[in-house]
Amino acid sequence: MKMNSPRKIRNNRAKWLLGFFLTVMVILIGRLAYVQIFDHARYVALAKNEVEKNEELYSPRGTIYDRNGNQLAISVMVKSLYCDPATLNKQKNINKIEMAEILSPILNISEEELLKKFSQEGRFVWIKRLMEPEEALKVEELLKSKGWERFLGFREESKRYYPNGRLLANVIGFVGVDDKALDGLELYLGDILKRSKEANSVRMRIDAKGNPIMESALTPYKSKGENSVYLTIDQTIQFYAERALDRAMTKTKAQGGIIIVMDPKTGEILALGNRPTYDPNHFEKAVEKDFKNKAITDIYEPGSTFKPIIAAAALDAGTYSTETVWHDPGKIWASGHAIRNWDDGAYGDVKLVDIIKYSINTGFAHIGLLTGGKTLTEYALKFGFGKPTGIELPGEGAGILFNPDDMRDIDVATMSIGQSIAVTPLQMLQAYSALANGGQMVKPHILRTVNNPDGSVNKVYETEYVGNPVSKKVADEVKDMMEKEVSEGGGINARVPGYHMGGKTGTAQKIDPVKGGYLENEYIASFCGFGPTEDPRAICLVVLDNPRGVYYGGQVAAPVFKETMGQIMRYMGIPAMEEKRISSAGAGGYNNDNLPALPGKDQKAFLLPNFYGWSIREVGEWLYKAGLGFQPDGNGSADSQSPGAGETVQRGDNIRVHFSDS
Repeated sequence: MKMNSPRKIRNNRAKWLLGFFLTVMVILIGRLAYVQIFDHARYVALAKNEVEKNEELYSPRGTIYDRNGNQLAISVMVKSLYCDPATLNKQKNINKIEMAEILSPILNISEEELLKKFSQEGRFVWIKRLMEPEEALKVEELLKSKGWERFLGFREESKRYYPNGRLLANVIGFVGVDDKALDGLELYLGDILKRSKEANSVRMRIDAKGNPIMESALTPYKSKGENSVYLTIDQTIQFYAERALDRAMTKTKAQGGIIIVMDPKTGEILALGNRPTYDPNHFEKAVEKDFKNKAITDIYEPGSTFKPIIAAAALDAGTYSTETVWHDPGKIWASGHAIRNWDDGAYGDVKLVDIIKYSINTGFAHIGLLTGGKTLTEYALKFGFGKPTGIELPGEGAGILFNPDDMRDIDVATMSIGQSIAVTPLQMLQAYSALANGGQMVKPHILRTVNNPDGSVNKVYETEYVGNPVSKKVADEVKDMMEKEVSEGGGINARVPGYHMGGKTGTAQKIDPVKGGYLENEYIASFCGFGPTEDPRAICLVVLDNPRGVYYGGQVAAPVFKETMGQIMRYMGIPAMEEKRISSAGAGGYNNDNLPALPGKDQKAFLLPNFYGWSIREVGEWLYKAGLGFQPDGNGSADSQSPGAGETVQRGDNIRVHFSDS
């Protein structure tokens, strides 16, 4: 056997190692070439992502306006304070504890929290965002005087501001601390008011640990502008409605209240108020129940305000007539249960107008039993009950109706007096639009237009008719009987001097949401009506939740309707029946033929005329047609105004006019 020499063995080993290393080098060079040539773009992108990231900023949302161009929700630019901890911690002459002690009371942030932020790793950390102007000014002065500008700085961000505070708050909603819309129209219109997230961020370089570098914050992407939204709301009518509701809340000590005003011809919501409410500029001070828009979310038993719907259904179905005479014994039986009148009285021989006017429970139970549960439910559905109206607001309720196949006589009887069913306030308003509008029902809506950033109209929300629950003849008959309710019956406290109003009072026990049945001594008082009955221009619903003391709708809710509708009639310039033209020969007076010409439709700015000597009706009519808000004070003839005569105003401005009898 031949043996290899040690030298030969070493040479073979060296050759083998050389071959191995050459092979590895070829593989590495090949891989590097592949990466450089074929994977170059992918690795550049990966590298870029390792050193840059997007930081979300609070950016502007589109403005929300009322129908006349008054701002209801706007975005304002405010300052946010940030820090470069790495630079701060290199400053040997800066005492961070002392700095925290100085800044803490100004920023309303604890010293411990500030020190924690100052001690973070990296080059960028937010100290406080969306600062109030006063605190930002104080901090800015400190930065200059203390030389802290090297590691503390400001960035401008957008903050949502609501110029009218509580007015319409439950409808508009609010934007939270994280720049997210949390309720109301702000939530519903999120994608419309804030179109692009890309326009709302700033790109920053970050270090190896992923911490942002302060001085690398580049200029934010330029916003392409945001859409604006015009509502159907009239700020002046909203003010009238909420003021009247507040007075009732104070007087009755009610737990809550709702008021809605709608144009019966178009379905446009002119005002919508809730109590309790809150200031969306300081939403953090409110409790959750204050945020609720109960006018669309909550359901309640409508009580006697539902009776005109029953009357219309029976007339349209032919089971009852306006000339039918019925003898009221004061009590009738259904499924072994007694139905009595609210006053325990018996009214004797009555026609339908009397049954409505005096809100006779036994009469409506009798009509309901004659008509039948199936037919009544069919008409309730035609009137829009049992399903959401589809208004442009989040969280709308559907209400509750019986399954007609399961209805007993007692169910039919109680439904006929507005009990054992549940509706939303907005559903009641929609149903009454059919009675006020000749049988034609309109869908409530609160959006008027969406406008592009340049002001041009992007979308128009048109009037939408949602059926004819009853014929024009029947609607007009019920409307006339509802006028008798106001002029002669239980709704007499809703009368507006100089105008014919129609409506119906309602008083219903509150449902026990836990045990079922009814809560003892707790009631919902309401009134729903419209006017003028000759040509209804507005429907108004008032609901008071559990008023203390007197609780009947005719006594506590009807006066709210009277106050609100009286102001609306004057504001709209609708002549009162007894109001006469002021002779132009009088002291500075005008007649309608001599009123100054209205500005052209395309004329945005114009001079205000001298209203001295004009009546409330004349001023209100001129301002309404000119697209201006009207805030009257007093009675009689105009003697002063603000802005003054000859001053330039723009559509949507509010005009204050004082009237006196002297």
